[in-house]
Amino acid sequence: MRDSANMQSVSVLIPLALPGPYDYAVPDDMMLARGDFVRVPLGPRQVNGVVWGPGAGDVAPAKLKPVLARHRVPALRDPLMQFVDWVAAYVLAPPGLVLRQVMRVPAAFEPEKPVFGYRPTGTPPQRMTPARQRVLDVLKDTPPLPGPDLARLAGVSGSVIKGLHEAGSLAKTELATTGSERGPDPQMVGVALSPAQQEVAIALGTAVAAQTFGVHLLDGVTGSGKTEVYFEAISEALKKQRPALILLPEISLTAQFLARFERRFGSPPALWHSGLTPAERRRTWRAVAENRVQVLVGARSGLFLPWSDLGVIIVDEEHDGGFKQEDGVVYNARDMAIVRAQLTNCPVVLSSATPSLETFVNARQGRYKAHRLAARHGAAELPDIELVDMRTSPPQRGTWLVPQIGTAIEAAIERGEQALLFLNRRGYAPLTICRACGHRYACPNCDAWMVEHRFRRQLECHHCGHARPVPESCDACDAPDQLVACGPGVERIMEEVAARFPEARTAILSSDHMGGVAGIRETINQIAEGGADIIIGTQIVAKGHHFPKLSFVGVVDADLGLGNGDLRAAERTYQMLSQVAGRSGRETTGGRALLQTHMPDHPVLQALVSGDRDAFLEREAAAREQAGMPPYGRLGAIIVSATDQQEGLRFAQELARKTPSHDALRVLGPAPAPIARIRDRYRFRFLLKGTRQAPMQAFISQWLGGVQRRGSVRISVDIDPYTFL
Repeated sequence: MRDSANMQSVSVLIPLALPGPYDYAVPDDMMLARGDFVRVPLGPRQVNGVVWGPGAGDVAPAKLKPVLARHRVPALRDPLMQFVDWVAAYVLAPPGLVLRQVMRVPAAFEPEKPVFGYRPTGTPPQRMTPARQRVLDVLKDTPPLPGPDLARLAGVSGSVIKGLHEAGSLAKTELATTGSERGPDPQMVGVALSPAQQEVAIALGTAVAAQTFGVHLLDGVTGSGKTEVYFEAISEALKKQRPALILLPEISLTAQFLARFERRFGSPPALWHSGLTPAERRRTWRAVAENRVQVLVGARSGLFLPWSDLGVIIVDEEHDGGFKQEDGVVYNARDMAIVRAQLTNCPVVLSSATPSLETFVNARQGRYKAHRLAARHGAAELPDIELVDMRTSPPQRGTWLVPQIGTAIEAAIERGEQALLFLNRRGYAPLTICRACGHRYACPNCDAWMVEHRFRRQLECHHCGHARPVPESCDACDAPDQLVACGPGVERIMEEVAARFPEARTAILSSDHMGGVAGIRETINQIAEGGADIIIGTQIVAKGHHFPKLSFVGVVDADLGLGNGDLRAAERTYQMLSQVAGRSGRETTGGRALLQTHMPDHPVLQALVSGDRDAFLEREAAAREQAGMPPYGRLGAIIVSATDQQEGLRFAQELARKTPSHDALRVLGPAPAPIARIRDRYRFRFLLKGTRQAPMQAFISQWLGGVQRRGSVRISVDIDPYTFL
C-alpha cells in the first residue's frame, strides 16, 4: 500500500487507552501508507502513532488536524498489525494499549545520534605519562573507540582521554552505528546428536524449511538435550534467511543458555528484556525493524517487536507461569506466540519436560505435532525420587530438615558433588508474631503478612513491596524481644545448613537476591563452576539451569501449593517438583531427590515417584473434562477494585444485577478475591465459566458496556486466567 496519493486522510492508532484510531489529514507534500509511523497532534501535545488505514470519514475534512511528520522507520508489516488487532479483540483491551507493546521505545523513531570515537594522530603529547601511554598503546591494534570504552580498556579516567585530544594526540572520528559484527552462523557444527535427537531435529528442520504454520511440541525429559535439538530448527531458519525468536520465561538469568548458543552458532543472539539500558533497547528495536537481527532471545514482549518475516518461534519452558502477563494488557505469551506464528505463516515450537495440560491435550488430539525425547542425553539417567513421610520421620525439634536429607547432603559433599535444597518461599519466615500478645505483622496496604528478610533486617510485603525495619519491640504491646519468626523461608534453611555444615560452601538463589539480577547471574555461574557445595533456592532453580556436579535434591516442603484449591495447583506442583528434581544427575553418575511431605499418598507425589507423568496428566485431563474446565471449557475473570471498600462492593453488586443471560456461560460472584486488598485497593472477583464454543468476549463486552465506571473503581478483564488471587 505504498502508493497512497489518493489518501487525503488516514486513520492513526495512538498507543494510548483510546476507543480506536483517529482520523488525520494528509498534507499535500506527504505520502503515507498503512503501517507508517507518524507524529500527530493530540490535544495540546504531539504523540507518535501508526497509520492503520484510510480515514474513516466520520469527521469533515476541514476539521481534521494534519499529520505532522512521518518517521524514517520501516513501516509495520501487516502480520504485526493484524496481531495487534487480534490480541486486542481476544483479551478485550483497547487496541492502542496493545500497540503500546510495539512502541515502547519512542527513541527508536528519532534519527540516530552520531557516535564518536578516538583515533591516534601520530603526534605524541609534549608531556607523556604512563596513563597517556596506556591509551596510545590500546589504540595501536584497535579501530577507533568511544571515550568510555577506551578509558575502560586503558584503565584511565576520562580526563586523560580529554587531555590527549586537546594536545592533538587523539582525533575524534564518527563511528558507524548500524553494526557490522558477524551474526550467528548456521553452518557451524553443533554437538553430536543421538539418533532420537537427530530424528526430532530433522522433523523440526523440515517444518521450518517448508515455511508454513504448525505447532510442534518438543516434549523431552530434563537433560534430554531439547535445546540442542531446537537449535537445529533455528539453523534451518537462518539458512532460509529468516530470523528466529526464542522466548524464555527468565531471560535476564540465562547466561548459561547464551553461552550454549554462542558455542553452537559462533556469536551471541540479540537480547530483549527489562534489564537492557534505554540505548540497548533502542538499538535492538531499530535493528529488528530494519531486519538486521537474525536471532533474538527475549521475554514475552519480544512477540511485539517489529519483525519483518519470522522463520520460527521457540517457546522454551512453555508451561512456565512467567509467560502470563498479569498487569496492563493481560495475555499468555505462549498462546499469543501461536497466533503470531499463524499470522506470520511460520512454525512455532513449544518446548518442555513438563508440558502444560492444555498443550498435552492439544498434542494428544492431533492439533499439535508431538516430538518425544524419552531419555537423557548420553550416559546420564533420570534421578530417583523418594518421599519422606514427615508424620513418621519428622525433623528434630527446632529444625526443618529430616535426618535423611542431612545424610544425603553429607554423602554428596564427600563425593565432591553438590546438593540442592528447594523451598519455594522467599525470605526468612512468612510470618512474624509477638509471643506476648499474639500481634501478627501484616502489610498496611494488602491483606497479607509481612515476610521477614533477616539478611536485610526488614519485613517486606511480597505483593506491593512495602518494607520496614524489623522492630525491636512489639508495635501492639511494646514488649521487647518477643517477636518470633513462624515457618521457614530459604534464609532460615540457609541458617540451619550453615550450623550443620559449617565447612561447606553455600549459595542461595532467590529472586530477591541482594545483588539483584547481576548477583543472581554471578551466583549461577559460581554454582555451575563448582564454587558451592550446597545450594538453597526458590523456583529460580527450576528454570532450566545446568549444574554438572549436582547429584542430590532435597525438597523441604513438597506439599506447598497442593492445598490452595487452585484449578492448576496439582499441575503446577508436579511441574515444579519434576523440574527441580531434574536438576540432579545431569552429568553425575545417578541423581537422587528426597521430598519431605505430610501427604505421601497424594496423587501428584505418587506420580513423581512412579515417573509416570502421562498417567498423571491423563487423570488431570479426565477430571477437567468432567468439570468442564480448561482445556475442555473456557474461563474468564473480571476483577473490580476500588480504594473504598463499600464503593467497590456497590459497583460489583450493580454489575451482578446487570449480568446478561447465556446458555453456554455461567457467572459466579461477586466475591472478595482470595487476597481481598492489594496496594490499598479492595478487590472483588467474578468468574465466568463456559463451554469451548461460548462467546466469552462478546458476552463480557455486552455486559461491561451496560455499566458506567465511577469514582475510584477499576475493572480488569482476564481471559483464560492462570491464577485466581
